[in-house]
Amino acid sequence: MKRIHVFFIAVLFTAASYAATPVQRWGQLQVAGTQLCDHNGNPVSLRGVSLGWHNFWPRFYNKPIVGWLSSDWKATVVRAAMGTIFDNNYVDNPDQAIRCVENIVDGAVANGVYVIIDWHSHKIQTAEAVRFFSMMARKYGDKPNVIYEIFNEPVEDSWETLKTYAGEVIKAIRQHDPDNIILVGCPHWDQDIDKVAASPLKGFSNIMYTVHFYAATHKQELRDRMENAVKAGVPVFVSECAGMEASGDGPIDAGEFQRWVDTLERLKLSWVLWSVSDKNETCSMLLPTAKSEGHWPDEVIKPWGKMAKAALKKYNR
Repeated sequence: MKRIHVFFIAVLFTAASYAATPVQRWGQLQVAGTQLCDHNGNPVSLRGVSLGWHNFWPRFYNKPIVGWLSSDWKATVVRAAMGTIFDNNYVDNPDQAIRCVENIVDGAVANGVYVIIDWHSHKIQTAEAVRFFSMMARKYGDKPNVIYEIFNEPVEDSWETLKTYAGEVIKAIRQHDPDNIILVGCPHWDQDIDKVAASPLKGFSNIMYTVHFYAATHKQELRDRMENAVKAGVPVFVSECAGMEASGDGPIDAGEFQRWVDTLERLKLSWVLWSVSDKNETCSMLLPTAKSEGHWPDEVIKPWGKMAKAALKKYNR
């Protein structure tokens, strides 16, 4: 009888562990060396999906969609790409932008997944970024779900300029949130990670640096650059990636994308797939007939969306 009792306790414990959400399993994330880790210091790889620019696809910025992406697509992280340039951006219409971001963050907290608050821009906007991230850190700094991405893809800015910008924004966040992960972009569309390796930020903890790739354009050269940076001590987080050309269009290179995934898995790096949107381009995962809140049958998911969903379900088992 005693053995049966122990057996059922073990079964119940296993079932409870399996049913736990990502945040219940991993809790407060931290960076140890180059590795993203859980609250106990065990390595963690987040794998998920990014929404498209909020100012172009606000219809997808709702709480139920996070539940669908976590339960049906098995995403452990979602990314709210808050546009700060182009039409109807955060600077021009902050109320809508904040509402969109908060919907996704609140959805992530309710569903126990991690969420990246992404300053989705290609130019430095220091004063605006400081105000925004101070506000987000005050509101969500006590939530272990939150990750801050303080600059999506720098284009023309030098690494020294970006270091100055990052220092100001990080200090603003840390006034209200001492420990959640902060992602820092690097020059040339998040590809010059070697410049980070040569001169990383000093004096900050729980900082990671972003690399972005589009597999039909960025191949072994960028993979080598990324891996060399990790070997040099740089914590890397791939906060945006996809299988087609860097334009977001053109054919999917499935073989090259798998080579990227194999490398990321070997290095235990996190990766986020672009994007939940319905534009007429390869990287947009959905057709315009897709519902805003999820519950998407295969008929409304485009080829890249099907690949993304399959990859998440495979690696997030």
